[in-house]
Amino acid sequence: MLRPRIIPCLLVQNSGLVKTVRFSDPKYVGDPINAVKIFNEKEVDELVVLDIDATVQGREPDYALIASMAAECRMPLCYGGGIKTVGQVERIVSLGVEKVALSSAAIEDPKLLTKASDRVGCQSIVVVLDVKKTGFFKRHELFTHNGKRGWGLSPVEFARKAEELGAGEILVNAIDRDGAMNGYDLELAKQIRDAVGIPLSVVGGAGGLADIHALFRSCGVIGAAAGSMFVFKGKYRAVLIQYPSHSERDELCAAATKVNFS
Repeated sequence: MLRPRIIPCLLVQNSGLVKTVRFSDPKYVGDPINAVKIFNEKEVDELVVLDIDATVQGREPDYALIASMAAECRMPLCYGGGIKTVGQVERIVSLGVEKVALSSAAIEDPKLLTKASDRVGCQSIVVVLDVKKTGFFKRHELFTHNGKRGWGLSPVEFARKAEELGAGEILVNAIDRDGAMNGYDLELAKQIRDAVGIPLSVVGGAGGLADIHALFRSCGVIGAAAGSMFVFKGKYRAVLIQYPSHSERDELCAAATKVNFS
């Protein structure tokens, strides 16, 4: 049975841990391996790690870093960044990574989802939808390459297509909310939640436990991912790795399980 998940989402650049605001101005916040060790101690539900430059620079995933994180990680690990082939997916899974996140490759070659899920299982294939509001009517549109390349595609329609092609999970990332810490895009989250039957996680905008509570109350049993709220503390954004206590998690999860969409 699925349960709500609270998921730190870590961004990697040049083998260092960074945090962005609306996909810009990356700030160095530490060593990713040390962050993994701390999150181990805090018994987090799951960890997402995204290399934000690999695709833009046209390079391979950093397999050495991935292997080091997988060896250290005691929770399910999802990695994304620079992945374009089934062979790369298989290699990353062989290093001990439970889930592989695909973004631009899934849009450029949707059949990759079917091929990858056939080889490693659909439960290991996550499609990342980076979404931004555009135009006079502020419609949600899919973007890739750190929010620089627009595709003119509806995230809702592509989420449905990704599920049909073999994706086992959707991670939707609201670019406009990234690092702003002013709450999730609940409208976007609910649209994707209603469109697919596979597990969904949402990232972008969480500034505190109240935002996670609001997401769970709106969308039920999904994953609440966040970056800034797990690496920054206070209005001056001092770097401090943190995560909700067990009692806080129980309270948040109760809010999700009370939601009935039938």
